[in-house]
Amino acid sequence: MSTLPSSATSARLRAAANRLRWPVVGLLSLGMIIAYFDRVNLGVAKLVMGKEFGWTETQLGWALSAFFWSYTLLQIPSGVLVDRYGVRLPYIIGFLLWSLSSAAMALTNTLAMLILLRILLGIGESVVTPASMRYIRLHFDEENRGLAVGLYMAGTKIGPALGLPLAAYLVAAFGWRIMFLLIGGLSLVWLIPWMAWVKKDDIAALPRPAQGAGKASADQQRISAGQIMRSPVMWGVIVGTFCYMYFVYYYMNWIPTYFEREHNMSITQTGWFSGASFAGMAIVAAVSGWVADLFIKRGYDAINVRKAFTVGGFVCASAQTLSLFTDSTSIEIFLTIFSLSGLGLATANYWALTQSLIPGGSIAMVVGIQNTAANLAGIVATALTGWMIDATGSFDAPIRSIGIWLVIGTACYLFLVRRKYAPKAVTA
Repeated sequence: MSTLPSSATSARLRAAANRLRWPVVGLLSLGMIIAYFDRVNLGVAKLVMGKEFGWTETQLGWALSAFFWSYTLLQIPSGVLVDRYGVRLPYIIGFLLWSLSSAAMALTNTLAMLILLRILLGIGESVVTPASMRYIRLHFDEENRGLAVGLYMAGTKIGPALGLPLAAYLVAAFGWRIMFLLIGGLSLVWLIPWMAWVKKDDIAALPRPAQGAGKASADQQRISAGQIMRSPVMWGVIVGTFCYMYFVYYYMNWIPTYFEREHNMSITQTGWFSGASFAGMAIVAAVSGWVADLFIKRGYDAINVRKAFTVGGFVCASAQTLSLFTDSTSIEIFLTIFSLSGLGLATANYWALTQSLIPGGSIAMVVGIQNTAANLAGIVATALTGWMIDATGSFDAPIRSIGIWLVIGTACYLFLVRRKYAPKAVTA
């Protein structure tokens, strides 16, 4: 085991980390953008691949969901791994694996091969959220954390916002094989600044000067897995997160098909309208995280502020169900963009809310549990939506289902995610 650095060395490392913490958040956001490029590109490519290979919507739904099989299964192990080894090296290994897997999809000739590569993609990306959230939890205090999380999580929306039209353009202009090769291969450039800026993992966890001892203690408070899973707060977060992400993954993987089948749009048009929905969500996510921080700095209770934004996002998202009552293409497109953008109110705040209620010494494990719930929704939403479309011939059933999940998610955050149910921490 390596020895701890001297106080002087620790101070220098901490000062360097502090100077770079906002650029690293930007880099983490960019990493998430790239990750989502690789998640959503199949959602566009399947419009051509399905016809080329004769695959049904149900088969394509299984291919889309394959990513989530491994990604979801590995969330908690990845969180434990990041808590043990820090963020730098696990992220490098994961990034290499997912980028190469994405590029290799250009070689796909069978459904089995496509599913295998999507599973490898999920393995590589499984480290992203636990590592990123651990970095933010250890480098930002409560009053700045909403903006940091908002900027990072904006990447989850900018990724689809840019990735869907980019993939659509590349498929239309060069074919789906070139699209996979370019998006997967060129993303490797991201590793250069990561290796240059993140030299030492978890600087905030190093011994602090005496005047920072209280803050250091708070950062190192731990909670056992048993305590976590006995908490009503965690179960509210788990179910609420599932509901939030069911909505997001429905959009991410099926909204191009919705625009094509229901509104007769071209591949390029589906990419632009899908991208606009996620662009709106990215803007709202970053701004709402910043605004919530302002309220907290002015003395408002952090838990209540973040809960209000989270519930507001769920309510806005439910506007999508109104599309069942109109035949107007313009109104349906407006509702699609408005509902996803409105959900952005919750994006930064529901993640920051978890960090406010649960101690940070094992934050990557907690994030792994929450992200497991998020990506179980990916498995269910992608596969179930494809089956419902084949079974009913329309998108009415999928739209009704997201309305039900949003109601359940709202109830979880209102009645379970409360300070009095938060688990107690022990000091490491």
